[in-house]
Amino acid sequence: MLQDKINQDLVDAMKAGDSVKVSALRMLNSAIKNTAIAKKIEKLEDADIVDILSKQAKQRSESIEQFKKGNRQDLVDKETKELEILKSYMPEQLSEAEIAKIVQDAISEAGAKTRQDMGKVMKIVMPKAKGRCDSKMLSDIVSKNLS
Repeated sequence: MLQDKINQDLVDAMKAGDSVKVSALRMLNSAIKNTAIAKKIEKLEDADIVDILSKQAKQRSESIEQFKKGNRQDLVDKETKELEILKSYMPEQLSEAEIAKIVQDAISEAGAKTRQDMGKVMKIVMPKAKGRCDSKMLSDIVSKNLS
């Protein structure tokens, strides 16, 4: 399971003295535990952990942008390293061409014609692409294909 791998990597990082990795994995573990508590379950499924990883990665990306605007290169470097660590646990990301193919198939399957059908298409696309692409990019591609 993904959670077991994260815990083992945390122990290894602590032994190796890798403070950035320890920090990133502790924050990730905290988010996992908080989600498990909120859902009132003992252990999360890998799909739930991938959702958490996606949210954490998105937060890091947004932080990097803000720190760049504030000329804080030290924090940009730290957040970038943490983002790389988080991405190492995520499923392989889809290319834009792969996403476009999934979207085209979903549009055909849903019989979608206009932007009003976007919800139908997204219902089909999301399970296939969840955790494997940026949801904003996915939404933009669907929107562009329905225009």
